[in-house]
Amino acid sequence: MISLPWWVWILFYVMVLVMLWIDLKSFGKNGQHEVSISEALKMTAVWIIVSLLFGAGIYFFYPGNSHEMAMEFLAGYIIEKSLSMDNLFVFLMLFSFFGVQRKYQHEVLFWGILGALILRSIFIFAGTALIVRFEWILGVFGVFLIYTGIKMFGQQGDEQVDPSKNIFVKIFKRFFPVTDQMHEDRFFIVENGRRLATPLFIALLVIETTDVAFAVDSIPAVFSVSHDPFIVLTSNIFAILGLRALYFALAAVAKYFTYLKYGLGVILSFVGVKMLLELKDIEIPTTISLAVIFGLLVLSMGLSVILSKRKTKN
Repeated sequence: MISLPWWVWILFYVMVLVMLWIDLKSFGKNGQHEVSISEALKMTAVWIIVSLLFGAGIYFFYPGNSHEMAMEFLAGYIIEKSLSMDNLFVFLMLFSFFGVQRKYQHEVLFWGILGALILRSIFIFAGTALIVRFEWILGVFGVFLIYTGIKMFGQQGDEQVDPSKNIFVKIFKRFFPVTDQMHEDRFFIVENGRRLATPLFIALLVIETTDVAFAVDSIPAVFSVSHDPFIVLTSNIFAILGLRALYFALAAVAKYFTYLKYGLGVILSFVGVKMLLELKDIEIPTTISLAVIFGLLVLSMGLSVILSKRKTKN
């Protein structure tokens, strides 16, 4: 495992913050407005291009086996990107549950993604430390991913998160008053001398805590293709940086991806098996893993579109 200079990590996080600021300004250039499909698709394309350019930078400049590191970055990016798509359908349900208008959703997603970057960084550094000290933890991750993948086959779309049962929301409401009325894009208001949280903040709180649950699946999955903390971290962060744009791009066509979760279930099970095989010194090359993961993702999305259109015609 290569140890990079401290300034590389700082430079990366500075770059991430700058890109987040640009992303916020791009979506917020007209004030609170509904993000159009064309605008979201353009931003999604920009994020993908930026991610691929970063992968190319790893290929040319990363110390050690740069070609293998670039393949690991790409595999990790695709794994995280595909698993993040499952988050998007949950976000759709959450915004519908709380009645958040489309023109305010990008503000919630921005702060949600910023919080996710911090929490996932902590998870990744902790996971790396555990793997270095206790290699057998890979077996635990592998079994957990196989279990999660199989479980997804019996999961209904609305079963993944119930905002009314969120433990963090219940605790928050016990100590902080909450109003039932939306107040545009404000998370807190002062009413009759009392500071109240709005439903928009509660939606943000649920998104943050829900992402923690998703991270428990996705981060071990990325560790299946790389144990290098920089590769795991950067592939994970680049995947969720474009999540806000991808949400608005997919929101209008979400009904066509009803079978995507089955493909994600198979992907999780595959990477879980890969982890278990590594403990037996049986290693699946990164290029093969990349092909399998990408193929499963494309196949599940393609079948979703075809079968959904057939149902619509019938």
